Amino acid sequence: MTTIPFGTQLIGRTEKALNAILERHLAGTGITEPQWVALTLTVTSGGTLPEAAVVDRIRQAQQVDAATAAERVAELTAAGLVRTAADGTLAATERGTAQWSSVRAATGRVTEQLWGDLPEAELAVAARVLNTVLTRTDDVR
Repeated sequence: MTTIPFGTQLIGRTEKALNAILERHLAGTGITEPQWVALTLTVTSGGTLPEAAVVDRIRQAQQVDAATAAERVAELTAAGLVRTAADGTLAATERGTAQWSSVRAATGRVTEQLWGDLPEAELAVAARVLNTVLTRTDDVR
C-alpha cells in the first residue's frame, strides 16, 4: 500500500475503514451506526444525565439538529435499548448495555490489533492533531 500523506484523503479513508469494522460488528443487532453513537453516549453517561443533555451530546457528536438527535433516542427507546427514568435521566436498559458491551468488546479487540502496539508518544501526537482539527471544524461550520 502506498503511504498517504496526512490530509483529508487519509482521514477519510481511515474513517471509512473503521466504520466498515463497526458495521460488521453491528450486523444482526438492528443497531445503525448513528444509533450506536447515541447508545454509546447514553451508556457512557452512566444514567446520570437528563435526556436533554444526552440529546445535546448526540447532536454535537453527530453534527445533526436537535430533532434528529432526539429521533435517535426515540429509536433506541422503541428498540428497548434505552429508557427515560421518572426523574428525566436517560439510561441504557439491561439489553442495551449488553448489546453495547458485546459490540464494544468485539471492536476493542480489533482496534487493539490496529494500534495497540504503537508507542504511546505517537498515539499522543495523533490524538493532539486530530483533536486540534476537530476543534477547528467548529469555526468553519
